[in-house]
Amino acid sequence: MAKLQGFEFWRTTLKAARFVVAPMVDQSELAWRLLSRRHGAQLCYTPMLHAQVFVRDANYRKDNLYSEVCQDDRPLIAQFCANDPEVFIQAALLAQDYCDAIDLNLGCPQMIAKRGHYGVFLQDEWELLEKMIRLANEKLSVPITCKIRVFTELEKTVRYAQMLERAGCQLLTVHGRTKDQKGAMTGIASWEHIKVVRQAVNIPVFANGNVQYLSDVERCIQETGVQGVMSAEGNLHNPALFEGRSPPVWEMADEYLEVVKQHPPCSLSYVRAHLFKLWHHTLQIHQDLREDLAKVKTLAALADVSSQLRQRCQEEVAKRKGAEDKEDKEGDLPFPHWICQPYVRPAPKPVTNGTSPAPGVKKTVCQKRALEDSDGTLEALSKNKLKKRSRNPRKNFSPEQKPKYLKCEQCGNPKGNKCVFNLCRGCCKKKAFKEVADCPSHGLRFKTKAERQKAQEEEQKDGQEEEQKNGQQKNGQQKNGQEDTEEPSPSPHPVIDSSSDLQERPGAQLL
Repeated sequence: MAKLQGFEFWRTTLKAARFVVAPMVDQSELAWRLLSRRHGAQLCYTPMLHAQVFVRDANYRKDNLYSEVCQDDRPLIAQFCANDPEVFIQAALLAQDYCDAIDLNLGCPQMIAKRGHYGVFLQDEWELLEKMIRLANEKLSVPITCKIRVFTELEKTVRYAQMLERAGCQLLTVHGRTKDQKGAMTGIASWEHIKVVRQAVNIPVFANGNVQYLSDVERCIQETGVQGVMSAEGNLHNPALFEGRSPPVWEMADEYLEVVKQHPPCSLSYVRAHLFKLWHHTLQIHQDLREDLAKVKTLAALADVSSQLRQRCQEEVAKRKGAEDKEDKEGDLPFPHWICQPYVRPAPKPVTNGTSPAPGVKKTVCQKRALEDSDGTLEALSKNKLKKRSRNPRKNFSPEQKPKYLKCEQCGNPKGNKCVFNLCRGCCKKKAFKEVADCPSHGLRFKTKAERQKAQEEEQKDGQEEEQKNGQQKNGQQKNGQEDTEEPSPSPHPVIDSSSDLQERPGAQLL
């Protein structure tokens, strides 16, 4: 059967999906996908998978894809991060039987992606990306898709999308933010960029960004003309977003915990992170339970903390019903804190791009908080860094004074300080294994183990030869002993000594 492409793939395999749950690292696992599907999601992505680890580690494949096969979890797209065409193809070939398409992550803007050289940090390497997409389109039995971020320039974004389409991309997800729009600088996604991309390509396009309610989904489809809308943050705070509902948090939390029990195993860290997202606004008020949620070590204990939060919220609901004059709205939240609703990041401070400010407008620049004064006194450190400072008063947090790490010669990750190959541990392990060498810095003893094993084999061989030699000598001695002690067989006619017999037997006569 020929591989479906473009709109035919979207309509047939993906069932014309419009409501999509984004690939989220350690957050879009099987239990969360099933919960989202129950409440309106029509297509889900796996968490971002590291192609190189997926190829070399069977346990990683089992934990992140193979053991999560479920009939109710389709259609499903598996997303990979990669920067090597061959490694990407190997990983995709291992995964293609467990999903409906393979997605290449070209949108992750985090520092780990920068160090690993993948995600959005590949968006300027068009020749490499074209090769990766073309190979995937030729060799895979399922379609290849991409998730990208936009450039500041509309024209460059359009050319970028068209290049991916020509290479063989069958569906494109466009996150309407640039590489630098992250964290405190996230800001508003540009639907204008998504719209021009949709008009410029002949494959289905999904939009990502600015989706907090179902009304945003409908408005985005109308304004941009895309085939579907993807949600990440909005889905994490309200799994019923695509249903157009804002249910009580405890309803979603209890249902999620039930799905986790039905589909084990699920990492405790994933469950904890989801509960933190769901209870985000409530935990700003009940901070004692926030600490408890962070410390407990079992699924039952997490469920108990969630139950306590539910009880407190229900008590507040009962009090509110008795006080009819009290306004429901709290602070800046549109709903009471126990209702599923999005978390809106504070808007970033305006930054001037080298242009002079308008008259009468005060120039404001978004700056990171100061770590230390010039005389070294503490001004404003995070709680985590304060804990580190309490354990080690001499610890330095100043970026200017921190030593720059040396990069691995092969992958660019930090290399070991005393590595004999000047590589990171992962690359060092491969090289040491291939060359049967040692690296004391990384605790690798391939040469030592090989020599030890060889010595044991030689010792065992010498022992066997010695034992065989001793056995042969013993057998020879036994044979010689038998020859020395052997007596002649008695004659059938006994010899009679006439003299002695005659003397002893007086009645005997000589014949």
